[in-house]
Amino acid sequence: MPITIPADLPAFQVLTREGVMVMSEATAARQDIRPLRIGLLNLMPKKIQTETQFARLIGATPLQIDLNLIRMTSHETKNTAAEHMEAFYRPFSDVRGEKFDGLIITGAPIEHLPFEEVTYWDELREVMDWTQTHVHSTFGVCWGGMAMIHHFHGVAKHMLEAKAFGCYRHDNWDPASPYLRGFSDDCVVPVSRWTEVRQPEIDAAEGLRTLLGSPEVGPCLVEDPCHRALYIFNHFEYDSGTLAEEYRRDLSEGRRIAAPVDYFPGDDPCQSPRNRWRSHAHLLYGNWINQIYQTTPFDIAEVGR
Repeated sequence: MPITIPADLPAFQVLTREGVMVMSEATAARQDIRPLRIGLLNLMPKKIQTETQFARLIGATPLQIDLNLIRMTSHETKNTAAEHMEAFYRPFSDVRGEKFDGLIITGAPIEHLPFEEVTYWDELREVMDWTQTHVHSTFGVCWGGMAMIHHFHGVAKHMLEAKAFGCYRHDNWDPASPYLRGFSDDCVVPVSRWTEVRQPEIDAAEGLRTLLGSPEVGPCLVEDPCHRALYIFNHFEYDSGTLAEEYRRDLSEGRRIAAPVDYFPGDDPCQSPRNRWRSHAHLLYGNWINQIYQTTPFDIAEVGR
């Protein structure tokens, strides 16, 4: 079964060209099936790029997915056309009465700020509490994962002396986890962040279990069963060229930045990068969707009860 998104959403044409099965809302309405309702709370400035990346991953399973794009009510984006936001996104205030099988909370380029100084922090705290009664499973990504683990467990984020930037090999710490079904003993994951969470602080928090970790850049994927959540601090969803775009953006802005580690062939930025994480990205998000399907109530009104 395909992912259901509006036919005029830019991701529709991109994913169709890639061979991902997509279905318009009108076609989906004619099928007698309950799709999984997945929300994407998109906090990234490049909304279209991010929504396409996540739609690609969650749309690759045999299940029908109804993707809902959500934005913060109290924050106006400056990097995506207002027409796009008006056509495809709903503010959290409009969806807070609805139930979802899954929710993804993306990262945001505001790592340097303490959580409490983020302009929409109060509303995001409301969202995170709301997931406990209205969402069956929540996936916090990068800053979104750090925000969730801080909110629910008090685990701090710490500034790094230098940006963790590149492709790092991560060890599979829990091969029996259903979220790592089919994973190799280790895998490459794109990393792009100025902050970190630390494994001893995760170990000290009750009920958390680290599934993927790296000796170089620390914990990557953490399961929080008590809050029906996963937290990932790196970027399986990235396209092949995303790190290159970030590198060249930083250079053009005059920032001192080293080339991403183990990313360009021969460490030569003139070479086109090779994607070495795509298969594990699809495995992870496919496993997450499968776990939702296996455990979510048939009657979506029962989610969170």
